Amino acid sequence: MNNRRDSSAPIVNIQELLARVENDRDLLCDLLKIFKEEFPGYLKSLESAVHRGDAAETASVSHTVKGMLANLSVSKAAASAARLEQLARAGEIASLPDAFAALAQDVHGLLALMEKYMVEARS
Repeated sequence: MNNRRDSSAPIVNIQELLARVENDRDLLCDLLKIFKEEFPGYLKSLESAVHRGDAAETASVSHTVKGMLANLSVSKAAASAARLEQLARAGEIASLPDAFAALAQDVHGLLALMEKYMVEARS
């Protein structure tokens, strides 16, 4: 699998990801498929919670998103989700929109990248 990308693409440590699945390409495809199906809904829920100023929901959903991203070795985006979770748990409502914007930037293009990895894993 090629890990080349443009500078705006999310950073995925593909070697770490393959190690996590013990180089099982079928398992990798399954994980990526689940992520592609579930992640957009979580991101929408997170955006909604941030815009409502709902710190508890933001903390809960960002915790889930952080885990999803960390499991797929998307470290920078996972760190952004962790920051959003920390801010929400601290009740720093005014900081949530900017933290969400940083997370959104870090995951921009991620689904397309995961699709590319799925195609490469099958070949």
